[in-house]
Amino acid sequence: MMAQYLEIKQANDGALLFYRMGDFYEMFFDDAVAAAEALDIALTKRGTHLGEPIPMCGVPVHSAEGYLLTLIRKGFRVAIAEQLEDPAEAKKRGSKSVVKRDVVRLVTPGTLTEDALLEARRHNYLAAWAEVRDEAALAWADISTGEFRVMLCPLERLGPELARLAPREVLVSETRDRELAPVVEDMGAAMTPLSRGSFDSVGGDKRLCDLFGVGSLEAFGQFSRAEVSAMGALVDYLDLTQRGRLPLLQPPVKEASGGVMQIDPATRRNLEIAQALSGGREGSLLAAVDRTVTAAGARLLERRLAAPSCDLAVISARLEAVGYLLTESRLRADLRDALRRVPDMDRALSRLALDRGGPRDLTALRAGLTQAAALRPVLAQAPALLAEAAVALAGHEPLVDLLDRALVAEPPLLARDGGFIATGFDGALDETRSLRDEGRGVIGRMQADYAEQTGIQSLKIKHNNVLGYFIETTSTHAEKMMSAPLSETFIHRQTTAGQVRFTTVPLSEIEARILNAGNHALEIEKRHFEVLRQAVLAQAGPIGAAARALAEIDLCAAFADLAAAEDWCAPEVDMSRAFEIEGGRHPVVERALKRQGGAGFVANDCALTSGETPAIWLLTGPNMAGKSTFLRQNALIALLAQAGSFVPASRAHIGLVSQLFSRVGAADDLARGRSTFMVEMVETAAILNQADDRALVILDEIGRGTATYDGLSIAWATLEHLHEANRCRALFATHYHEMTALAGKLAGVENATVTVKEWDGEVIFLHEVKQGAADRSYGVQVARLAGLPTAVVERAKIVLEALEQGEREGGKQAALIDDLPLFRAAPPKPVMREAAKPSGVEERLRAVHPDEMTPMEALRLVYELRQMATSNE
Repeated sequence: MMAQYLEIKQANDGALLFYRMGDFYEMFFDDAVAAAEALDIALTKRGTHLGEPIPMCGVPVHSAEGYLLTLIRKGFRVAIAEQLEDPAEAKKRGSKSVVKRDVVRLVTPGTLTEDALLEARRHNYLAAWAEVRDEAALAWADISTGEFRVMLCPLERLGPELARLAPREVLVSETRDRELAPVVEDMGAAMTPLSRGSFDSVGGDKRLCDLFGVGSLEAFGQFSRAEVSAMGALVDYLDLTQRGRLPLLQPPVKEASGGVMQIDPATRRNLEIAQALSGGREGSLLAAVDRTVTAAGARLLERRLAAPSCDLAVISARLEAVGYLLTESRLRADLRDALRRVPDMDRALSRLALDRGGPRDLTALRAGLTQAAALRPVLAQAPALLAEAAVALAGHEPLVDLLDRALVAEPPLLARDGGFIATGFDGALDETRSLRDEGRGVIGRMQADYAEQTGIQSLKIKHNNVLGYFIETTSTHAEKMMSAPLSETFIHRQTTAGQVRFTTVPLSEIEARILNAGNHALEIEKRHFEVLRQAVLAQAGPIGAAARALAEIDLCAAFADLAAAEDWCAPEVDMSRAFEIEGGRHPVVERALKRQGGAGFVANDCALTSGETPAIWLLTGPNMAGKSTFLRQNALIALLAQAGSFVPASRAHIGLVSQLFSRVGAADDLARGRSTFMVEMVETAAILNQADDRALVILDEIGRGTATYDGLSIAWATLEHLHEANRCRALFATHYHEMTALAGKLAGVENATVTVKEWDGEVIFLHEVKQGAADRSYGVQVARLAGLPTAVVERAKIVLEALEQGEREGGKQAALIDDLPLFRAAPPKPVMREAAKPSGVEERLRAVHPDEMTPMEALRLVYELRQMATSNE
């Protein structure tokens, strides 16, 4: 056996080997040591090899999925070696013959199909990047749903595209693995180098044609050699990992360059589109807007937010469908109620295609197609997008009828458990089941007869997999049964602690009949399962189309439900350069405020339209006033509009945005030796080098990571470049108030500020954006709110006043600061702030006794307080 293990292990080097032994997957040698540590399970020993004990550990087959998930998440690959024959067959070759085993599947991050190993509401992409001469391409597939796409992708676009797709595993040529490792690992994906032969475009063309049963790939469109190379490598890897049992992939779809909004990795991170900065889904845009009720709809939503469309016709069709369901509230509610009963058809179909499915996958398809048929009539008069989706919901009646007649309502998980074929579907199966079930009744009657014959009422007939059926009694009664005349009927089989087991000739005969009937019934059911599986796979194309249609309907209804609940408006999207938002809100922040039950979100307008000149707002204002929120909300509004959603605003007119860039927040990258300022400059450089005139750029605090004058000069030059060279729409927030002078020098720059109010030394943030420039940043006040020691805050005020005085007097800051008293070595006495004097309104309220007031007196008091407040202003 160990020789067989070592042979299989050598053929699958680089993966942990799950070696099937009965009801366990066993691991040996270094695999056992690594797995025991990763899974936190016991490490034992079994036999010796070269004079040394062999480390061993194992996991039960029935719970292996949970262990597989842990190993995959920790970066392991797992080769699963199954027993390919019954142990009884092996014994026919000799008592020491080893059961045939071989690897039936290589489990990797990008090739998962089991529900327990996947996130239901997220795709699990496997990607491949190939380069042929001066051209490169990226192909990706989700084998759990069958999606298969490809696009031209030069090296400089690889990072952004991987950020959009978030694949779990990326295939690259072994000749480029070191160069590409940082790009792939930055995206959190596993990288798998393959031989150059896997990327051969001629071999790839043949593999793809064989997979889809066509003579030429031209049936699906025109693909370059690089695209064929990437797709061919992906299919070759699937053939390797699935051991020849290829998944049911849809024909490849070629994505056009420029068809979607370009969003680089830094922008996705800054805007928290699919993942919050904290690392989880909660707090992201995706979590805030997700009201889908199906897994497929949730995955479609993630794709739309990751890649908003740049096709006006597509955007308009999506918005029209959402608007229709918004007005048809009763229809929307009915649709969402029906969709809640739609299982994950894509993944059920994929498991059946890989022969990893079970009866519940068949009933999942039955349930989904049944709901599809019910939804089609109510959408016949809907707008084009929904009406086209409804067409794909029809034509499945014969298959649904077959599955309905063949399957019980609640089948078992596995076909080997039996009992999933409905009574009446197969007369021969019903007869076999009857014999099996009646045999059990016969066993019961035999037990009663034997108890009466022997006078032992505690006598039982039991069954196990070793002895089959047997008669069991206690040791106390055994002597009676082993003595004449009972010994002539009851044949001794086994003695255990406290129990003695017997059999009889009639019992052995009925056992054979029962076992044969049970096994025969199970074999009949397995044959039916295979027939039903093939019937489903024959309709895989139409079933996949129905699943995609249901996902589209779900997403449209979810967007409509979101718009109705949150009072979002329909955006106007066209080819102009407009960017006019009235009453805009940040969807994530507004949701958080509602959950906290605090103050409502303060809506703000944004107008970046300036005819043919660039439209840039230079935003100033204090810390904590909401500048970053304002910047982000406008970027998210543009993204949502082009994803096909209504937007959080009272009105929105958006000229098509081709690229979305964001440079917000501060972070370092110590692993690459980059300081916070270096990261800031790298991201800013990427924006200035790529943004076109249809881009939307949001920049926050450019230059703050270095010396004041260095930072100011960089920020100044950056704004000028956006205006003169990029000529794009932009929101530029800064604390360098000197830059507000640019509004008078550059035609497309306007000043805007976030307002605050000072009251008795306190700063009140109003969160309102209006035209004009701020003259202060209120940093010292914010520092006090943050909890800095009072002495530090007071010292900061003194230094700030000296600096401002020096500025007014012509650059005498240094001399004035030299005259300031420095902190003494001994801790200074706390500076006590004088308590603010109570206002007249407060004194008046202290004199009031609400319980003693009449309604009219209370009303008069309100007018009186209002008059006092007005006079104080």
